[in-house]
Amino acid sequence: MSEGGFSEAGLERMHAAMAAHVERGDLPGAVTLVSRGGATHADAIGKMAFGGAGPVQRDTLFRIASLTKPIAGAAAMMLVDDGALRLDEPVDSLLPELANRRVLRALDGPVDDTEPARRPILVSDLLTLRMGVGAIMAQGDHPIVQAMMDRGVAVGPQLPDAPSPDAWLESLGSLPLMRHPGEAWMYDTALSVLGVLIARAAGQPLEAFLRERVFEPLGMKDTGFSVPADKLHRLPVCYARNPETGALDVFDPAGSESRFSRAPGFPSAAGGLISTADDVLAFARMMLNRGEHRGKRLLSERSVALMTTDHITPDQKAISPFSPGFWERRGWGYGLSVVTRSEPGEPRGLGWDGGYGTSCYWDPQTGVIGVLMTQRLMDSPSAPPVFVDFWRSTYEAAGA
Repeated sequence: MSEGGFSEAGLERMHAAMAAHVERGDLPGAVTLVSRGGATHADAIGKMAFGGAGPVQRDTLFRIASLTKPIAGAAAMMLVDDGALRLDEPVDSLLPELANRRVLRALDGPVDDTEPARRPILVSDLLTLRMGVGAIMAQGDHPIVQAMMDRGVAVGPQLPDAPSPDAWLESLGSLPLMRHPGEAWMYDTALSVLGVLIARAAGQPLEAFLRERVFEPLGMKDTGFSVPADKLHRLPVCYARNPETGALDVFDPAGSESRFSRAPGFPSAAGGLISTADDVLAFARMMLNRGEHRGKRLLSERSVALMTTDHITPDQKAISPFSPGFWERRGWGYGLSVVTRSEPGEPRGLGWDGGYGTSCYWDPQTGVIGVLMTQRLMDSPSAPPVFVDFWRSTYEAAGA
């Protein structure tokens, strides 16, 4: 073994597997980063865009999408450590827009056919995605989905375009919940709400709090909700498959034309961050080290333990569809996934994936951290082939 516990032959096979995806035109480029015991191996493959663009590099900036969620979860738990939030308290005092909720009588029923919520939304409901609103993965016609689209609060690949966090939350609060608080796991929306809660509890904008408590202490110098002008040359094109033609169309352009070249009115704690592979690694290392970074504690061990425990009950999993087989191998903690069983090609330990083509997990059992950065949207909640090849080759190279 070499390279800090990774075999050279295994790393070569990883490179070949990732390069094959680029050569086939599955994606323009990728950055992989694997770490164990403090040693790190990074690999940058391909281009910043299809065509004649420059090469992807280790410090290329990526739209990390839902890799934002674990970071937001950690930030919220820092406020719990501070005593500014309590997990079992209703959000009503800080988020009055969500007080006195009403709930749809039927998930596919009319938006105005509601009943009173059985209890308030708790802080912990936001972290565990059990506030009662989010993506509906079941087939059928659901009027609430159209109502959310009309108000700009729907779940989907496009980030919210609200002028402010207050405006976004007011729009969300004008609609009923889909399910009673604590009843079911529903993806995404609760983490956007969590970002508003963090900002109000901290008394400062979300990005300012993240920078002060997470980014600067961890040396995450390239992470934020937008890209400064002097770094825009490091932002690649982001692609999505056209469902009608099968072609990979531009989802978000590079440079100054990107929506990330401007600060958003509403920074999404569910999926709005830009980052680099090394910045994401720094966060994962802190989590693997149970909240410490270079001898300084950022997060209590109790908070890390709560974040990395599966809080979703079997009954809740039974009524909370996601990707096929998800709950057979996964649980959900506070802002991240807890892997309970894995097959070859699947990640181990703790972490999450980003719908724009990113993935990061850390494994307390083996000490392996993996970070994969691409800019091609996932076609479904199931892992795309490049994810499968990355995680299979990561553990093969680690002999784990």
